[in-house]
Amino acid sequence: MIRRQLVVMVKEPNPGRVKTRLGRDIGMTSAAWWFRHQTAALLRRLQDPRWHITLAVAPDHEGQASRIWPGHLDRIPQGPGDLGDRMARIFRSLPPGPACIVGADIPGIEKAHVARAFAALGSHDAVFGPAPDGGYWLVGLKRVAPPPATLLQNVRWSTEQALSDSIATLPGRRIALIDELADVDRAADLPIARRQHLS
Repeated sequence: MIRRQLVVMVKEPNPGRVKTRLGRDIGMTSAAWWFRHQTAALLRRLQDPRWHITLAVAPDHEGQASRIWPGHLDRIPQGPGDLGDRMARIFRSLPPGPACIVGADIPGIEKAHVARAFAALGSHDAVFGPAPDGGYWLVGLKRVAPPPATLLQNVRWSTEQALSDSIATLPGRRIALIDELADVDRAADLPIARRQHLS
């Protein structure tokens, strides 16, 4: 039976190793605490029988053995490389069927957003959830055929071109865009994220 796969990318919430841009604003320990609790809340909220959740963990060995994340969720290592290398590897390693990858630092994600992404894959080859800064909070593939070798390569990450560069790595594919949500990189993003979560 083909199952929808939802992969959440997580890092061990160690001060100075996670959310460092936020940490420069509010302190590294506070940023790590925020990420840990934000991720735990997100994972509780997104549990749903319509899809199977897997954690893509970093660092690979520490994340696999971590007691911080729920023990009932499958874990796979993110592995080396930039964000595009890691996400492309995840897409290629999962069992057959539609798959979506999200970051753990987007407080506004709800089940309805994930459901819309999977619904879009019914008539599209790929789906993206845009972010206001030109990046994206979700990428999904229908995966009826192997993804192209160029998938998510040569993307200018952390720039306003990240989404357009990523779409360009899927030439000839039918692309859907769903809801725009913001991630949290700096202290100024926290009120925006809170409003999105409450709206």
